[in-house]
Amino acid sequence: MMTCAQKRLPSLRTLQPSFSNLPSVAASRKALAGGKYVTPLLAERLATLLDGSVQQAPHETLSGRELQVLRLVARGRSIKEVAAELALSEKTIGTYRTRISQKLGLSTNVELTRYALQHKLVD
Repeated sequence: MMTCAQKRLPSLRTLQPSFSNLPSVAASRKALAGGKYVTPLLAERLATLLDGSVQQAPHETLSGRELQVLRLVARGRSIKEVAAELALSEKTIGTYRTRISQKLGLSTNVELTRYALQHKLVD
């Protein structure tokens, strides 16, 4: 009987895939060692943000729900109407409205509407 070397066939060890280079394995090893793992894509995005070369529009800091509330307010809906449409309490919508105003630096519904129109957030 001939051995793998004699037949010029690779050994089983060389046929097995190497899993040590997979991102999930690297992330697990890093976490187990007490470190933090950042994917290459996230690292690139963080570097771009730290670089300051990309200016982010203020409305891009809004959560999905805040953006939804902003669009409805900009369409002329009252807090009560927005609450009914989203099946949330008026107090919750008021909280969203306050956060939106703080993040955008705008205080009135007219200013919010103007902002939404200028940035094409509403039709």
